[in-house]
Amino acid sequence: MKSYKELLIISGKGGSGKTSITAALAAYAKNNLRTVLADCDVDAADLNLVIPGRLDKRADFYSGFVAITGDDCVGCGKCGELCPFDAIKIIEGKPAISENGCEGCGICEDHCPAGSIKLVEALCGQIFLTKTDKGMLSHARLGVGGENSGKLVSAVRKQAQEIAVKSQAELIISDGPPGIGCPVIASITDTDVALVVTEPTLSGLHDLERVIRLTKHFGVKILVCINKCDINPDVKDRISDFCRNNGGELIGNIRYSEDFTRAQNDRCSVLELADCEIFGEIIFVCENVLMKTMN
Repeated sequence: MKSYKELLIISGKGGSGKTSITAALAAYAKNNLRTVLADCDVDAADLNLVIPGRLDKRADFYSGFVAITGDDCVGCGKCGELCPFDAIKIIEGKPAISENGCEGCGICEDHCPAGSIKLVEALCGQIFLTKTDKGMLSHARLGVGGENSGKLVSAVRKQAQEIAVKSQAELIISDGPPGIGCPVIASITDTDVALVVTEPTLSGLHDLERVIRLTKHFGVKILVCINKCDINPDVKDRISDFCRNNGGELIGNIRYSEDFTRAQNDRCSVLELADCEIFGEIIFVCENVLMKTMN
Protein backbone atom coordinates (compact mmCIF):
# COMPACT_ATOMS: atom_id res chain seq x y z
CA MET A 1 0.00 0.00 0.00
CA LYS A 2 1.25 3.48 -0.90
CA SER A 3 2.35 5.72 1.94
CA TYR A 4 1.35 8.83 -0.02
CA LYS A 5 -1.52 10.15 -2.13
CA GLU A 6 -1.27 11.13 -5.80
CA LEU A 7 -3.18 14.14 -7.09
CA LEU A 8 -3.25 14.65 -10.87
CA ILE A 9 -4.38 17.91 -12.49
CA ILE A 10 -5.66 17.41 -16.05
CA SER A 11 -7.80 19.12 -18.68
CA GLY A 12 -9.44 18.23 -21.95
CA LYS A 13 -7.46 20.88 -23.83
CA GLY A 14 -4.43 23.09 -23.47
CA GLY A 15 -4.77 26.63 -22.17
CA SER A 16 -7.40 25.94 -19.52
CA GLY A 17 -5.13 27.03 -16.63
CA LYS A 18 -4.10 23.56 -15.51
CA THR A 19 -0.42 24.38 -14.87
CA SER A 20 -1.23 27.65 -13.07
CA ILE A 21 -3.61 25.83 -10.73
CA THR A 22 -1.03 23.08 -10.18
CA ALA A 23 1.48 25.73 -9.13
CA ALA A 24 -1.08 27.29 -6.77
CA LEU A 25 -1.79 23.90 -5.19
CA ALA A 26 1.94 23.32 -4.71
CA ALA A 27 2.34 26.75 -3.08
CA TYR A 28 -0.61 26.16 -0.76
CA ALA A 29 0.35 22.57 0.14
CA LYS A 30 3.97 23.31 1.07
CA ASN A 31 2.90 24.87 4.39
CA ASN A 32 0.80 21.87 5.41
CA LEU A 33 2.16 18.74 3.73
CA ARG A 34 5.41 17.12 2.63
CA THR A 35 5.03 17.16 -1.14
CA VAL A 36 6.75 15.97 -4.31
CA LEU A 37 5.91 17.52 -7.68
CA ALA A 38 5.78 15.96 -11.14
CA ASP A 39 5.25 17.44 -14.60
CA CYS A 40 3.72 14.67 -16.71
CA ASP A 41 3.11 16.91 -19.72
CA VAL A 42 6.41 15.79 -21.26
CA ASP A 43 5.51 17.03 -24.76
CA ALA A 44 5.34 20.62 -23.46
CA ALA A 45 6.65 20.63 -19.88
CA ASP A 46 6.41 24.08 -18.29
CA LEU A 47 5.76 23.61 -14.56
CA ASN A 48 9.44 24.41 -13.94
CA LEU A 49 8.82 27.88 -15.41
CA VAL A 50 6.38 28.87 -12.64
CA ILE A 51 8.07 26.75 -9.96
CA PRO A 52 11.76 27.42 -10.64
CA GLY A 53 14.52 25.69 -8.75
CA ARG A 54 18.02 24.21 -8.95
CA LEU A 55 18.65 21.26 -11.26
CA ASP A 56 19.70 18.29 -9.14
CA LYS A 57 19.88 15.45 -11.68
CA ARG A 58 19.68 14.89 -15.43
CA ALA A 59 19.56 11.61 -17.34
CA ASP A 60 19.00 10.52 -20.94
CA PHE A 61 15.82 8.59 -21.67
CA TYR A 62 15.91 5.73 -24.17
CA SER A 63 12.91 3.90 -25.56
CA GLY A 64 12.22 1.99 -28.74
CA PHE A 65 14.86 1.22 -31.33
CA VAL A 66 16.56 2.84 -34.30
CA ALA A 67 18.78 1.27 -36.94
CA ILE A 68 22.45 2.14 -37.39
CA THR A 69 24.94 0.83 -39.91
CA GLY A 70 28.56 -0.22 -39.42
CA ASP A 71 31.75 0.18 -41.43
CA ASP A 72 31.45 -3.33 -42.88
CA CYS A 73 28.51 -2.34 -45.12
CA VAL A 74 28.95 -3.78 -48.65
CA GLY A 75 26.65 -1.20 -50.25
CA CYS A 76 24.19 -3.66 -51.76
CA GLY A 77 21.24 -1.29 -51.17
CA LYS A 78 18.91 -4.06 -50.02
CA CYS A 79 18.02 -2.22 -46.80
CA GLY A 80 16.80 0.80 -48.75
CA GLU A 81 14.67 -1.38 -51.01
CA LEU A 82 13.02 -3.21 -48.10
CA CYS A 83 12.45 -0.35 -45.65
CA PRO A 84 8.64 0.06 -45.42
CA PHE A 85 9.00 3.58 -44.00
CA ASP A 86 11.35 4.93 -46.66
CA ALA A 87 13.78 5.84 -43.86
CA ILE A 88 16.92 4.56 -45.66
CA LYS A 89 18.42 6.34 -48.64
CA ILE A 90 21.42 4.99 -50.52
CA ILE A 91 23.90 7.81 -50.98
CA GLU A 92 27.19 7.17 -52.79
CA GLY A 93 26.69 3.45 -52.30
CA LYS A 94 26.11 3.65 -48.54
CA PRO A 95 22.84 3.68 -46.53
CA ALA A 96 21.85 6.94 -44.83
CA ILE A 97 19.30 6.18 -42.10
CA SER A 98 16.88 8.86 -40.92
CA GLU A 99 16.52 8.66 -37.13
CA ASN A 100 13.15 10.41 -37.26
CA GLY A 101 11.91 8.20 -40.10
CA CYS A 102 13.10 4.86 -38.71
CA GLU A 103 10.44 2.95 -36.77
CA GLY A 104 12.82 0.26 -35.51
CA CYS A 105 10.94 -2.57 -37.24
CA GLY A 106 14.18 -4.52 -37.84
CA ILE A 107 13.56 -5.65 -41.41
CA CYS A 108 16.86 -4.07 -42.49
CA GLU A 109 18.77 -5.88 -39.74
CA ASP A 110 17.13 -9.21 -40.60
CA HIS A 111 17.99 -9.01 -44.31
CA CYS A 112 21.41 -7.31 -44.29
CA PRO A 113 23.73 -9.85 -45.98
CA ALA A 114 26.81 -8.38 -44.29
CA GLY A 115 25.22 -8.15 -40.82
CA SER A 116 26.19 -4.49 -40.84
CA ILE A 117 22.88 -2.99 -39.67
CA LYS A 118 21.97 -3.21 -35.99
CA LEU A 119 19.08 -1.94 -33.89
CA VAL A 120 20.05 0.16 -30.87
CA GLU A 121 17.91 1.87 -28.23
CA ALA A 122 16.68 5.26 -29.41
CA LEU A 123 17.41 8.43 -27.43
CA CYS A 124 13.93 9.95 -26.98
CA GLY A 125 14.52 12.73 -24.46
CA GLN A 126 15.83 13.62 -21.04
CA ILE A 127 14.45 13.32 -17.51
CA PHE A 128 15.26 15.84 -14.77
CA LEU A 129 15.00 16.26 -11.03
CA THR A 130 14.89 19.83 -9.75
CA LYS A 131 14.97 21.03 -6.15
CA THR A 132 12.38 23.77 -5.51
CA ASP A 133 11.05 25.51 -2.43
CA LYS A 134 7.81 23.56 -2.86
CA GLY A 135 9.39 20.11 -3.02
CA MET A 136 11.42 18.06 -5.48
CA LEU A 137 10.13 18.35 -9.05
CA SER A 138 10.36 15.41 -11.45
CA HIS A 139 10.05 16.52 -15.07
CA ALA A 140 11.27 15.68 -18.56
CA ARG A 141 11.75 16.89 -22.10
CA LEU A 142 10.71 14.77 -25.07
CA GLY A 143 13.19 15.04 -27.94
CA VAL A 144 12.26 16.63 -31.26
CA GLY A 145 10.26 14.02 -33.15
CA GLY A 146 10.57 11.71 -30.14
CA GLU A 147 8.04 8.98 -29.54
CA ASN A 148 6.98 6.88 -26.56
CA SER A 149 5.86 9.91 -24.54
CA GLY A 150 3.65 7.58 -22.48
CA LYS A 151 6.75 5.68 -21.34
CA LEU A 152 8.50 8.95 -20.52
CA VAL A 153 5.47 9.99 -18.42
CA SER A 154 5.75 6.69 -16.55
CA ALA A 155 9.45 7.35 -15.93
CA VAL A 156 8.66 10.84 -14.56
CA ARG A 157 6.03 9.36 -12.23
CA LYS A 158 8.35 6.56 -11.10
CA GLN A 159 11.06 9.07 -10.19
CA ALA A 160 8.54 11.15 -8.22
CA GLN A 161 7.25 8.06 -6.42
CA GLU A 162 10.76 6.98 -5.45
CA ILE A 163 11.47 10.46 -4.06
CA ALA A 164 8.16 10.40 -2.18
CA VAL A 165 9.03 7.11 -0.49
CA LYS A 166 12.59 8.21 0.30
CA SER A 167 11.52 11.59 1.74
CA GLN A 168 8.39 10.20 3.45
CA ALA A 169 6.24 12.65 1.49
CA GLU A 170 2.49 12.64 1.99
CA LEU A 171 1.43 13.87 -1.43
CA ILE A 172 2.54 13.88 -5.06
CA ILE A 173 1.06 16.75 -7.09
CA SER A 174 1.28 16.09 -10.83
CA ASP A 175 0.63 18.46 -13.71
CA GLY A 176 -0.86 16.18 -16.35
CA PRO A 177 -1.04 16.37 -20.15
CA PRO A 178 -4.13 17.72 -21.92
CA GLY A 179 -6.51 15.47 -23.84
CA ILE A 180 -7.28 11.77 -23.43
CA GLY A 181 -4.38 10.09 -25.26
CA CYS A 182 -1.58 7.77 -24.21
CA PRO A 183 0.28 10.32 -22.02
CA VAL A 184 -2.93 10.99 -20.05
CA ILE A 185 -3.54 7.27 -19.57
CA ALA A 186 0.04 6.85 -18.33
CA SER A 187 -0.52 9.77 -15.93
CA ILE A 188 -3.84 8.66 -14.51
CA THR A 189 -3.23 4.95 -13.94
CA ASP A 190 -3.20 4.21 -10.17
CA THR A 191 -3.65 7.89 -9.29
CA ASP A 192 -5.87 8.61 -6.28
CA VAL A 193 -7.59 11.85 -7.32
CA ALA A 194 -7.90 13.74 -10.61
CA LEU A 195 -8.70 17.44 -10.63
CA VAL A 196 -10.14 18.34 -14.03
CA VAL A 197 -9.71 22.01 -14.94
CA THR A 198 -12.22 23.19 -17.51
CA GLU A 199 -13.56 26.43 -18.91
CA PRO A 200 -17.14 27.46 -19.80
CA THR A 201 -17.07 27.06 -23.57
CA LEU A 202 -18.79 24.47 -25.75
CA SER A 203 -15.44 22.91 -26.63
CA GLY A 204 -14.52 22.95 -22.93
CA LEU A 205 -17.74 21.12 -22.06
CA HIS A 206 -17.17 18.56 -24.82
CA ASP A 207 -13.59 17.93 -23.70
CA LEU A 208 -14.71 17.67 -20.07
CA GLU A 209 -17.18 14.94 -21.03
CA ARG A 210 -14.40 12.92 -22.68
CA VAL A 211 -11.98 13.38 -19.77
CA ILE A 212 -14.55 12.36 -17.17
CA ARG A 213 -15.42 9.21 -19.13
CA LEU A 214 -11.73 8.30 -19.24
CA THR A 215 -11.19 9.07 -15.55
CA LYS A 216 -14.22 7.03 -14.46
CA HIS A 217 -12.88 4.07 -16.47
CA PHE A 218 -9.82 4.01 -14.21
CA GLY A 219 -11.86 4.32 -11.02
CA VAL A 220 -10.22 7.60 -9.97
CA LYS A 221 -12.03 10.14 -7.78
CA ILE A 222 -13.02 13.09 -9.97
CA LEU A 223 -12.98 16.73 -8.89
CA VAL A 224 -13.79 19.59 -11.26
CA CYS A 225 -12.81 23.26 -11.21
CA ILE A 226 -14.26 25.79 -13.67
CA ASN A 227 -11.64 28.38 -14.57
CA LYS A 228 -12.67 31.68 -16.26
CA CYS A 229 -16.14 30.87 -14.93
CA ASP A 230 -17.55 34.33 -15.73
CA ILE A 231 -16.92 34.37 -19.49
CA ASN A 232 -20.04 32.32 -20.30
CA PRO A 233 -22.53 31.84 -17.43
CA ASP A 234 -24.90 29.65 -19.50
CA VAL A 235 -22.22 27.07 -20.33
CA LYS A 236 -20.94 27.30 -16.74
CA ASP A 237 -24.39 26.15 -15.58
CA ARG A 238 -24.38 23.33 -18.15
CA ILE A 239 -21.02 22.16 -16.84
CA SER A 240 -22.36 22.23 -13.27
CA ASP A 241 -25.34 20.12 -14.33
CA PHE A 242 -23.13 17.68 -16.21
CA CYS A 243 -20.85 17.21 -13.20
CA ARG A 244 -23.84 16.68 -10.91
CA ASN A 245 -25.20 13.93 -13.17
CA ASN A 246 -21.96 12.22 -14.16
CA GLY A 247 -19.91 11.73 -11.01
CA GLY A 248 -17.67 14.78 -11.19
CA GLU A 249 -17.67 16.81 -7.99
CA LEU A 250 -17.53 20.55 -8.69
CA ILE A 251 -15.27 21.99 -5.99
CA GLY A 252 -14.85 25.61 -7.06
CA ASN A 253 -15.07 28.37 -9.66
CA ILE A 254 -12.38 30.89 -10.55
CA ARG A 255 -13.09 34.14 -12.41
CA TYR A 256 -11.11 35.19 -15.45
CA SER A 257 -8.07 37.13 -14.29
CA GLU A 258 -4.90 38.49 -15.82
CA ASP A 259 -3.20 37.56 -12.54
CA PHE A 260 -2.46 34.16 -14.09
CA THR A 261 -0.44 35.82 -16.84
CA ARG A 262 1.21 38.16 -14.35
CA ALA A 263 2.27 35.18 -12.23
CA GLN A 264 3.73 33.40 -15.26
CA ASN A 265 5.75 36.49 -16.13
CA ASP A 266 6.99 36.67 -12.53
CA ARG A 267 7.76 32.91 -12.50
CA CYS A 268 5.59 32.19 -9.46
CA SER A 269 2.12 30.98 -8.53
CA VAL A 270 -0.86 33.34 -8.29
CA LEU A 271 -0.88 32.83 -4.52
CA GLU A 272 2.55 34.46 -4.33
CA LEU A 273 1.48 37.63 -6.15
CA ALA A 274 0.92 40.86 -4.30
CA ASP A 275 -2.69 42.11 -4.54
CA CYS A 276 -4.02 38.99 -6.28
CA GLU A 277 -7.69 39.72 -7.12
CA ILE A 278 -8.68 36.03 -7.18
CA PHE A 279 -6.71 35.05 -4.06
CA GLY A 280 -9.81 33.95 -2.12
CA GLU A 281 -11.14 31.82 -4.98
CA ILE A 282 -7.79 30.06 -5.44
CA ILE A 283 -7.50 29.39 -1.70
CA PHE A 284 -11.04 27.96 -1.65
CA VAL A 285 -10.20 25.57 -4.51
CA CYS A 286 -6.89 24.52 -2.93
CA GLU A 287 -8.47 23.85 0.46
CA ASN A 288 -11.24 21.76 -1.07
CA VAL A 289 -8.94 19.77 -3.35
CA LEU A 290 -6.41 18.92 -0.66
CA MET A 291 -9.09 18.06 1.90
CA LYS A 292 -10.80 15.66 -0.51
CA THR A 293 -7.48 14.21 -1.65
CA MET A 294 -6.02 13.49 1.76
CA ASN A 295 -9.25 12.21 3.41
